[in-house]
Amino acid sequence: MTNSTGTTTSLGAEGAAPTRAGRREWTALGVLMLPLLLVSMDVSVLYFAIPAISADLEPSGIQQLWIFDIYGFVLAGLLMTMGALGDRVGRRRLLLMGAGAFGAASLTAAYASSAEVLIAARAVLGIGGATLMPSTMALVRTMFTDPGQRAKAIGLWSGVMTGGIALGSVMSGILVEHFWWGSVFLVNLPAMALLLILGPLLLPESRDPRPGRFDWPSVPLSMAAVLPVIYGLKELPSEGFRVSYVVSIAVGLVFAALFVRRQRTAASPMIDPALFRGRGFAPSVVLNLVASFGMMGSAFFTTQYLQSVLGKSAMEAALWALLPSVPIGMAAPAATALVQKGVNRAHVVAAGFAIAAAGYALLAFADSDALWLVLVACGVLASGIVMVISQITDLALSSAPVERAGSASSLMETGAEFGGALGMAVLGSIGTAVYRHDVPTAAPDAARETLGGALTVAGRLPGRAGDALAAAAREAFTSGMQGAAIAATVLLAAAALLAARALRSIRVTEGQGVTDR
Repeated sequence: MTNSTGTTTSLGAEGAAPTRAGRREWTALGVLMLPLLLVSMDVSVLYFAIPAISADLEPSGIQQLWIFDIYGFVLAGLLMTMGALGDRVGRRRLLLMGAGAFGAASLTAAYASSAEVLIAARAVLGIGGATLMPSTMALVRTMFTDPGQRAKAIGLWSGVMTGGIALGSVMSGILVEHFWWGSVFLVNLPAMALLLILGPLLLPESRDPRPGRFDWPSVPLSMAAVLPVIYGLKELPSEGFRVSYVVSIAVGLVFAALFVRRQRTAASPMIDPALFRGRGFAPSVVLNLVASFGMMGSAFFTTQYLQSVLGKSAMEAALWALLPSVPIGMAAPAATALVQKGVNRAHVVAAGFAIAAAGYALLAFADSDALWLVLVACGVLASGIVMVISQITDLALSSAPVERAGSASSLMETGAEFGGALGMAVLGSIGTAVYRHDVPTAAPDAARETLGGALTVAGRLPGRAGDALAAAAREAFTSGMQGAAIAATVLLAAAALLAARALRSIRVTEGQGVTDR
């Protein structure tokens, strides 16, 4: 590996004594946290900006959906491609290219004169985000070769990534209230400029010394595998069962099988199948998917609960939703400290899943007027999930050869995208089924579809009839949330048992990577 001054540094090969990171590496980590925070914030940054955008640009209904969704779709579809590309061209180079694209797209989005321009800018933001996310994680892997220090760094990475999603909506509300909607994009510029200035000075360059030829046919195959599945899973809970969504998922799975076949037979595959033979890597990818399932599945209900059941404004709901983020900052460092004190990582990960299951169990007791119980449940749930993610991310990166760090990172993040979409689809479908069962049969069809539809219908009904429908719909939604929470509790409890069994004999040791106990 070549550092920023052009000298060669060790990649931390197995059997070599790891070099402890100094002030330079920790400062570089702080620089890396800025783009990571902004990329995670961009997932939710439009929550409060969209009314102002609609008034200014007057997008159609379809265009408004694309303004929301194009960023996430492009990011998810290109993660594997960008992770593999970073291994070949250099992670720092790809990171800086992505930062430049992200900054330019942010500026374009801020001053977009039409919905089409904003959609295109959001698509480029997704491309930039796809380069930034695996590159930051891969650079953490190469900068921190000491297992203990790397675990602490990844714990910080996990906390920032999770906290940024919650912070994005609040930041959006504050900026739109005091400035104009374009300001939600302009906040990206100072951080990206700082990264472009300090990155070449602080971040080491690293790449696979023998990458082979880049397998371009795998790029469309990977996108064709990821995008239809993500799309179908995300639409099912909000729009209900439709044949088109099932077909979309099926098409994605067919292309996924073709992609796997390509990786097994290509002379120089984009994703080396040998990664999954690394001790601990495959279990980490699976457990990461389950953790993301739990995290995003809860978000489907809690945001609606705060606004539509408790009647909070969007801004009030976002501010209340920040409270569960407070313990998240302590969860990952606490999990890392336990592992470093000698507690078996399997037990820590299993405890994280058990804590998350306890959070869902609390959520199952929430009625239609239980603000603090829901907030506490979300805090417990998120803390457990962050404990899991920090430890299995460290295990996955330690299991992968350092020259494949970008590919390993992208697989973990793609799995997280699948897990989040699957969580919203499965738990959302359970909640929707319970809701439709409990809503009065005499209610109009629109009221039986969603809580939002029921409240709209209730607002048009006179007096007590409207109040009765609204109350019944809120109770039905809460019952659906309870049903989904019970299902998630069972799933995460099973994941705790799976983690305890799958990881019990695995440990990360200095100079030897991942080994059996």
